[in-house]
Amino acid sequence: MASFNRVILVGNLTRDVDLKYTAGNTAVTELGLAVNDRVKKNNEWVDETTFVDVTLWGRTAEVASEYLSKGSSVLIEGRLKLDTWEKDGQKRSKLHVIGERMQMLGGRGAGAGGSGGGSGGSARSSNSSGERHSGSSAPEMPASHGGSNGGDDVPF
Repeated sequence: MASFNRVILVGNLTRDVDLKYTAGNTAVTELGLAVNDRVKKNNEWVDETTFVDVTLWGRTAEVASEYLSKGSSVLIEGRLKLDTWEKDGQKRSKLHVIGERMQMLGGRGAGAGGSGGGSGGSARSSNSSGERHSGSSAPEMPASHGGSNGGDDVPF
């Protein structure tokens, strides 16, 4: 049976971007993303927030570090990854997203206290030929690395 592992999330960053480099000089960053959903409880609409950890690699991580800050609205497309480890004799696991594509939403300076929502047509994007479209934010960036692999280049 075939499998399909795709995630598309739109949310706001919960903290500033902390860019790091592996020993192989590959950029990597871990983002915290808050994704809101409106649900009806007891005949009343309430917001439920889900917090998701996202890992970005390569140039995508560098662009995120340059243009995004806490509160920035962003669309992330990627795949789920389950990490497992053992600590103090206890087996642990964590499900997170490996971001393969990032699209900034909102205009420049729309981070903390900004528009917080849709793009309003002001996000810049790039197509497969690298052509840019009008807007004031940085281009969408495809991720270039597969995940927590110690910096080894792994194409998707």
